[in-house]
Order: sequence, then C-alpha cells, then structure tokens
Amino acid sequence: MTVRVERTFDLPVPPEDVWGFIAEPEYRAKAISVVSDYDLKGDGKRATWHIELPIPFVNRTVPVETEDVKREKPRYVKFVGKSSAMRVTGEHEIEETEDGSQLHNRFVVDGRVPGIERYFKKHLDDELTNLERALRNEVGVVS
Repeated sequence: MTVRVERTFDLPVPPEDVWGFIAEPEYRAKAISVVSDYDLKGDGKRATWHIELPIPFVNRTVPVETEDVKREKPRYVKFVGKSSAMRVTGEHEIEETEDGSQLHNRFVVDGRVPGIERYFKKHLDDELTNLERALRNEVGVVS
C-alpha cells in the first residue's frame, strides 16, 4: 500500500523566502518528528535521515538516504529518500500569489516493512503540519 498526502500552505512572504527554507535538506529534516538525527552531505542536495518509528519490527533507527533529484530555483524541489524500510518522495512547488506565496506539497511513502504504511497513513498529515510550522517560524510568520 502506498500513502499519499497533499497540502498547500498560504504564506504572506515572497517566494524567495519560501525557497530559502524548502531548498535546504537540513530544514526539511528538522521539521519531521520521526527524524531523530540527520547527516548533511557536502553538495547541499543530499542528507541521511535517521528515522525512529514507533512500530513493531522496527526496533532500531532506520537510515534514509535522501537526495534532491530536481531543483528549479526558486519554485520547485523534488527529493527521494530510500532505505531498507521505505521509499519516500516529496515535492514542493512554490507559486507567487497576490498576498505572497503558496507552497504545494506532495508526499508519497511506500513501505517495505509491515506497519510503515499504516504509521504514515495515520501521521503523514501531522508531519506536514510540522513542516508548515517550521517554515512559518523560519520566515517570521506566526499562525
């Protein structure tokens, strides 16, 4: 089973401010609650997320190798994360609006271990809320 979530955030800041957050693998990693730690690679497009999932059969931290596979500054980032337990794809598209910006987010999680999809089906929307909160804090917008 594959889990898909889409959500759009409206932000009263210019697209460049949103890009400054969403194009950084470190900011994305910090926003996800199950990422207990992360290691950034030197090229600015890759990171290893160390994920702790509270599910049976996963009693250790799972390293997920993430990489930005497509960047179109200042409007689009697509990343892919791969591990033995799951594959995640995230897309962030920034659109300029009259009042600032919209950030369109799409996430797909394919589990390779029992319980992964069930966990993310229940919690992926919460993780997008965490991402929105972190973005708003970074660009100085209180919700």
